[in-house]
Amino acid sequence: MVKDFPLLPLEKIAREAGAERVSASALHELKKVLLEISEDIARNAVKFSEHAKRVTVKSEDIVLANKR
Repeated sequence: MVKDFPLLPLEKIAREAGAERVSASALHELKKVLLEISEDIARNAVKFSEHAKRVTVKSEDIVLANKR
């Protein structure tokens, strides 16, 4: 799992969503949740690519996995 994901882009996302201030603990929790969701999407995308008898995960696999 990626642990060195920077917090600054997450703060920018929160501010663009309307937050005036965001605590460091909130950013760490957002990072944790986003990485978990991303890992689930990636796992499902791998399954879609394997089902299609490919070893390369393509963008359409990610799109399908995200819809799941």
